[in-house]
Amino acid sequence: MRLRLSSIVPVHCGRCFRKIFSVLKPGGLFLNHGIGFGTVGFEGASGSFISDYVFPDSELLYIGEMTCQAEREGWDIRDIENLRLPYARTLREWITRLEARRDEALRFVTEPSYRTWRLYMGGCAHNFQTGRLAIYQSLLAKLDSDGNSRAPLVRSVWYR
Repeated sequence: MRLRLSSIVPVHCGRCFRKIFSVLKPGGLFLNHGIGFGTVGFEGASGSFISDYVFPDSELLYIGEMTCQAEREGWDIRDIENLRLPYARTLREWITRLEARRDEALRFVTEPSYRTWRLYMGGCAHNFQTGRLAIYQSLLAKLDSDGNSRAPLVRSVWYR
């Protein structure tokens, strides 16, 4: 069984990791794809536009804080990949495509919703590019009784 959670790390990160750990079979893998502070980070992120309008009840953490919580809940951290720069590029592409189809998008959402998500993607692209935000994929394993998981030993094998 494979599970994937794609979101900003929830306020109760430990509880989230605990729940997923409880339903995964021994030897199973969990790919957590989440946004956190980058190496530059930034102060005053609480009460931000993102938490007020896009992802309420979310909390940005540094990757070290997230991995500490995962380890406390029993996860074996197999790999962490920072997709910050590719994601900045992806967001710029999404913005270009959204703007090209603005009228079509507005048939499905209100003008304020369109502007909110356009602003969110633009701000995130900038913050990923400058290192204020990062997007991490963390491969976590629930070890079996022998200390094994189903994860290949090296990343190059994963992408075959």
